[in-house]
Amino acid sequence: MANIKSAKKRIKVIATKTERNKAIKSEVKTYIKKVEAAVAAKDAAAAKEALVVTTKKIEMAASKGIYHKNNAARKVSRLAKAVNSIA
Repeated sequence: MANIKSAKKRIKVIATKTERNKAIKSEVKTYIKKVEAAVAAKDAAAAKEALVVTTKKIEMAASKGIYHKNNAARKVSRLAKAVNSIA
C-alpha cells in the first residue's frame, strides 16, 4: 500500500479512469452488436442507422484515448464493410 499522499491520489484517480474506460468500452461493444445484429437480419436501413451512431461512439472513444486510432479505424472499417455487403 502506498504511504505517500500523491501515490494514494494516483491510485484513486487511476481507479476512476479505469471504471470510465470500462464503461465506454462496454457501451461501444453493445453498439457494435446492434450493427452486427441488423446485418445478420439483412435489415439495411437499421444497419446503416446503427452504423452512424456506432461510428460516432467509436471515434469519441478513440479521441479520449480509450482505443488507439488505428484500432478505432479498423473497427469502423469492418462494420462499414459488413453494412455495405447487405446494401
